[in-house]
Amino acid sequence: MKIYSFRYFFIATIALLFVSCKSSKELSFFNKTPLGKTKKTTKWDPKTPYNIEEFRAAWVATVANINWPSKPGLSIYEQQKEALALLDYLKDHNFNAVIFQVRPQADALYQSSIEPWSYYLTGEQGKAPEPFYDPLKFWIYAAHERGLELHAWLNPYRAHHTQGGNIKNTSVVKTNPELVVGLENGMYWMDPSLQETQDRSLAVVMDIVNRYEVDGIHFDDYFYPYDSYNNGKDFPDNKSWSAYISNGGKLSKSNWRRQSVNTFIKDVYTEIKKSKPHVKFGLSPFGIWRPGYPESVVGYDQYEKLYADAKLWINNGWVDYFTPQLYWTTNKIGQSFPELLGWWQTENSKQMHLWPGIKVDLGGTKENLDEVFNQIMITRGMLPKSKGTVHWSIGPLIKYDTLSKGLLAKPYKNKTLVPPSPWLDNTPPLQPIVKTTKKGNTVQISWEHNNTTDVFRWVLYFKRNGKKWQHTILNRRNRNYNIPLTLKNNTNTLNKIGLTAVDRTGNQSEFFELIIN
Repeated sequence: MKIYSFRYFFIATIALLFVSCKSSKELSFFNKTPLGKTKKTTKWDPKTPYNIEEFRAAWVATVANINWPSKPGLSIYEQQKEALALLDYLKDHNFNAVIFQVRPQADALYQSSIEPWSYYLTGEQGKAPEPFYDPLKFWIYAAHERGLELHAWLNPYRAHHTQGGNIKNTSVVKTNPELVVGLENGMYWMDPSLQETQDRSLAVVMDIVNRYEVDGIHFDDYFYPYDSYNNGKDFPDNKSWSAYISNGGKLSKSNWRRQSVNTFIKDVYTEIKKSKPHVKFGLSPFGIWRPGYPESVVGYDQYEKLYADAKLWINNGWVDYFTPQLYWTTNKIGQSFPELLGWWQTENSKQMHLWPGIKVDLGGTKENLDEVFNQIMITRGMLPKSKGTVHWSIGPLIKYDTLSKGLLAKPYKNKTLVPPSPWLDNTPPLQPIVKTTKKGNTVQISWEHNNTTDVFRWVLYFKRNGKKWQHTILNRRNRNYNIPLTLKNNTNTLNKIGLTAVDRTGNQSEFFELIIN
């Protein structure tokens, strides 16, 4: 058995320095809480044998019971069983994040004092689960136990969906009719220009951020509604528009609408960072900013139709990760996946994470598998500094066995870490204190850490004679791991290991090698 006690001396020295510090400036160097971290944008280099970073996420939609729960009113047991099956799938197929929809129509799949319980959960809006449990807490805990980040996905403006059950007295349509307009397809929408709408949606976001251990907040492409929802007619906000003009407003109607959305997006990002800087804010807008950008692109104009100036948001760094919905194939003339991805990258002047959304529901054929492979590989090649892909949605991943097996066999063969966000946190965790023991053909590895609250995962690197370094990613609760000393026929003897601690934003502690004699 070997105990690497020299690390105790290092930690003791750090502790002594911490106690002796007088000024807040000195203390900030040692304080591992988010507000005490040095705000640098330089990525910390843990000096690991190789890079194992790639964001791999899937959306789990609750609106219209698309992905979970399979229908309203399931028993608590059935809801939780379905949730765990989805999370187990992601863990077993080497994903590292789930984007879980918690506010599909101004409602809540969690305990909220602001909005009613979701119809999609219990079959009756405003009705809590019986026996009581909080689904968001359940999902967060289960995700984290499986080494997955959980990003809470919200629709900021949708008030009622056509498949959202009867409109109850608890709905915002009834409690705050002054905020809501009806659309010709039967949906209701909160008016994004109203300060009360923005305040309500921001309050919902911050309620989640402050009360739950989410890793991210996520919005999709629904800002002002698609014009098809209103049979091609203009959004019915004449009342708020007239009030704006009466008060001396000078903007055009389109610019006024965009300004309302822009102000809200910026406020969400700012408030999240004030409260919990480590919580990422992600946006998934429609994949085309405007036709003609780049020149050959044609299609829907979100800038003029959804009043979403997504280019401005990524230009200004009002997001931590940006996930344009690039739901087209690589060879689609007018909407080519690599062409659009390349254009968005040219707009990513702040170098935030650019993790495109891809559509995987193209069938269970080899052609679909090849297309998904190609898009993942294109993303890796075009965005090597921060690789990542978000899959729409988890349903087709599970449905098509060819796709699931193919992903696991090739591009997702090994587990990865979520790439770090140095503008949020570039201070690494302390190194773990490791000991090894040989028992027969097994090397038993165990470790301790002096600040376990700063650890979200562990990475065990190992090297055998005649082979390159390999790794496995372990759960935050793990404190030991057994690995064979030799493989079959006493070949490829284990000769080196290294263990890193990983924090909530993806920073690894400094890598060190231990020789196995």
